[in-house]
Amino acid sequence: MSIRVLIADDHPLVRDGLRFSIERKGNNIEIVGEASDGMEVLRLAKKHPIDVFILDITMPLLNGLDTTRALLREHATAKVIILSLHDTRNFVEEAMRAGARGYLTKETASQNVVEAVREISAGRFYLSPAIAHFMVESALRASRRSRADRGPGALTTQERRILQLIAEGRTTKEIASQLSLAANTVHTHRKNLMAKLAVHKQTDLVRIALREGIIKP
Repeated sequence: MSIRVLIADDHPLVRDGLRFSIERKGNNIEIVGEASDGMEVLRLAKKHPIDVFILDITMPLLNGLDTTRALLREHATAKVIILSLHDTRNFVEEAMRAGARGYLTKETASQNVVEAVREISAGRFYLSPAIAHFMVESALRASRRSRADRGPGALTTQERRILQLIAEGRTTKEIASQLSLAANTVHTHRKNLMAKLAVHKQTDLVRIALREGIIKP
């Protein structure tokens, strides 16, 4: 069975380029409609069964993201690929939040559109390769920042010292005496340690201290 596709962009040359690529390489893909604005997309969606919508993000009357939201309200199974000049993370994430399952940059859309349509039709997601690359890099950076904000790497020198003493079995009073701190201050440090390390028991603190080489087995 053919995958039924609608192409929407207010520039005829863009539509022509996508149609040419699909007709040349997409032997199981049928273009059932074209539109130049978001309102026309919604009208055509009521008239024809459409599997995949390729929508320009900046269409007149109703932009691609609002068209996506409107389509999904009326047709819950609609699958949308956003077409855009923008390749920054905030545009991609906004498209995904709107309900799109794919994102193509206009620069490489003709090269990737057939693969994107097939992937989206099969229930998967698709991003232009360049976008997929920087989204993975961005996710990795965010993960590294998250680990830096939490975990052993986030501990201050004082907190690491207190962690060591706790793991060695010292009492709050002993730690306070050794570090010339008030007992309440040591108690506060203990709470902060547990929050940063996402643990709730002293045995977990000992385990982390062992793992990080803060104390010897």
